[in-house]
Amino acid sequence: MSAVERPLTLSDVADSAERISDIYARNHAIARDDDWYMLKLQEELGELAQAHLRLSSRGRGEATEHDRADEAADVLCQLLLYCRRFDIDVDQAVRRKWLSWLDSAA
Repeated sequence: MSAVERPLTLSDVADSAERISDIYARNHAIARDDDWYMLKLQEELGELAQAHLRLSSRGRGEATEHDRADEAADVLCQLLLYCRRFDIDVDQAVRRKWLSWLDSAA
């Protein structure tokens, strides 16, 4: 099974996103300060909203499910980059905030 086909963990995705973001920033001379991480996340979320609206015939232009999936991937990767920037342990945060509901529902 190739690296592309094996299941990805959030850590795998975050590692790759960080490397790609480093390349992108270097190639485009982008200074990534704290605000950049939040604003870039907001930009990507806006692009996902735009694809969603286009697919539901409430936005200008056309989009495909492929567009929506690509924008969702951008949001996920940018969120993971944001978490890394601010030393947020995503696994622990998800366990504390979301998965604790499973324990209380039992």
